[in-house]
Amino acid sequence: QVQLVESGGGLVQPGESLRLSCAASGFSLDAFVIGWFRQAPGKDSEGVSCISAKDGSIYYADSVKGRFTVSGDNARNMVYLQMNNLKPEDTAKYYCAVEDQNRYDTYGCDARSFEIEGRGTSVTVSS
Repeated sequence: QVQLVESGGGLVQPGESLRLSCAASGFSLDAFVIGWFRQAPGKDSEGVSCISAKDGSIYYADSVKGRFTVSGDNARNMVYLQMNNLKPEDTAKYYCAVEDQNRYDTYGCDARSFEIEGRGTSVTVSS
């Protein structure tokens, strides 16, 4: 069964950190582009970061550059999103998704083009 499962969300104060994990089963992540997306209530999904297993290229949204870091562990078939210096505007449900390289080359880190996705994990940043 092809599945993605996110974990690591929670409630933190501004300035604190969280590390999200995305565990894949039923297929190997090292053949795809893996994206982290977030959706705040009443807003469209936003591409936070995407990492290509094919060429190692990484994309970050301007809003998270310098604060978030994406990484992968092929041996464990997992991808991580380290989120530092969290801000209230980072509050959202975060989810991971995968896409083949050809579609990514065409559409970029766009949630609408990614196919397999997990159910997400909630992140709340509040004092």
